[in-house]
Amino acid sequence: MDIETAFILLFVVATAVAIAARRVRLPYTVALVCAGLALGALHWFPAPHLTKSLLFSVFLPGLIFEAAFHIDARELRENWMTILVLAVPGVIASTALVALALAPVVGLLRFAPGFDFRHALVFGALISATDPVAVVALFRTLGAPRRLVTLLDGESLLNDGTAIVFFTLTLSLLSGSAVTASQLGLQFVSIVGMGAAIGALIGIAASLLMKQIDDPMIEITVTTIAAYGSFVCAETLHSSGVIAAVVAGTLCGNVGARTGMSASTRVASATFWEYVAFALNSIVFLLIGLEVHLSVLLSYWLPILVAYLVVTLGRALVIVLGRALLGLTRERFPWRWSVVLTWGGLRGALPMVLALSLPDDLAYRQLIVSMTFGVAVLSILVHGLTMSTVLRRLGIVHEAAGRIAYEIDSGRVQAAAAALGELDRMAGLHLAAPEILSGLREEYRRVIASAEQELTKLAVDTQELYRRDLLRIRRRLLAAERDQVMRAFEQGALGRTSQEKLLADIDARTLGLESDVQLPAEKGERTDPSSS
Repeated sequence: MDIETAFILLFVVATAVAIAARRVRLPYTVALVCAGLALGALHWFPAPHLTKSLLFSVFLPGLIFEAAFHIDARELRENWMTILVLAVPGVIASTALVALALAPVVGLLRFAPGFDFRHALVFGALISATDPVAVVALFRTLGAPRRLVTLLDGESLLNDGTAIVFFTLTLSLLSGSAVTASQLGLQFVSIVGMGAAIGALIGIAASLLMKQIDDPMIEITVTTIAAYGSFVCAETLHSSGVIAAVVAGTLCGNVGARTGMSASTRVASATFWEYVAFALNSIVFLLIGLEVHLSVLLSYWLPILVAYLVVTLGRALVIVLGRALLGLTRERFPWRWSVVLTWGGLRGALPMVLALSLPDDLAYRQLIVSMTFGVAVLSILVHGLTMSTVLRRLGIVHEAAGRIAYEIDSGRVQAAAAALGELDRMAGLHLAAPEILSGLREEYRRVIASAEQELTKLAVDTQELYRRDLLRIRRRLLAAERDQVMRAFEQGALGRTSQEKLLADIDARTLGLESDVQLPAEKGERTDPSSS
């Protein structure tokens, strides 16, 4: 079977799985992995192998760029410290903790005599990259706090690049190269810094080009070139393609799209990249399932289980330590989020591909590959299937019925208010008889009054929905304040010093939103020192 036919069949399977997953309310990516496992066991058709070349040339640039393109730079600024702590020191700590815990356990249980800290370090580096795609979509469906989604998304964007760099460095260490800690640190900074510089250069160039063009097709093509071009350029120059794509995507989405694209072009571009992410994720998660041989994993079930427990506990410890470090800053978060961040640290395609890229003559290669595949599959299936239960048990999201009713009534108020505005416009232009407009105005006012009454009832019963709505409105108001200050400065009504002080005050209030708009239980977490 040729590769074109194989990909067509994969898309057919992905479509069928998407329809079935929606009906049975199963996380889509989890359903894809299950379908891939079933197809792999049945051997119905040969599929392309998930190689490093395929992942790096086709899947990773598009997925990384899409996530960065849609992330809000303001939210990144507000949470930069948390994301950076989890994505750089967090990955380093996770790698070290996994290696320190796994090496003696493997030796004690005699899985592989001779398996030492260096081999465990390689496994720790490649398994540290998280892929929260399977749970982020679920978060948005269930209405999880926006900041929590940003933390998972932002961490994943950066820790992929960090994990790849450390994986490369640990491999050189395993090969016997005489490398000191300072040299490793310098190489890391060099690779990441060069990748960021390349991404910034291409992102700025693409944003400037989009300002000169008013054609949706060309502008979408420019973003595609930025996505894959930044990744390829960085990898060609032996720097981090992931970091380059992250920076390019963030600039294109927050500078190019907002200042250089018309509203219709932004909608078209967002739709295009959402489809690209859907298509790439569909194929990559199917290939994950197809790549796994259940018989091989079953033969390594004990080391896989041990590795899974070590990786999960290591992740939990990193999150707890990170929360403790951030406890004295404005970016602290509730303890319940620590559980979600731990459970949301799924492993996806990247660790599996990195494991497959290990040299064939590497000692204990099969053990490392099997542990990686096993941990990835367990995390996707176990965490993906239980995440909604965890969120509800912790009180972070509420039952769908109450949330949907709240959103419908809120949407009904907004729609009716827009209709009233249109009626006022029509009255000003004398487009209809006054008695007709008056009757319609009363009709829409009754709709608003009825919906607002229902919202009041729901807000009393559903505190989290009320909190999230209030948080969204406050964010919008602060954004309006910021825009006005910027316009006043540009028009000369404010001096530089006054502008900076006003913006600093607005930024401080924005950072404090999560602590100011809390449920009673969460307020207790903020004030109780023992909770930190």
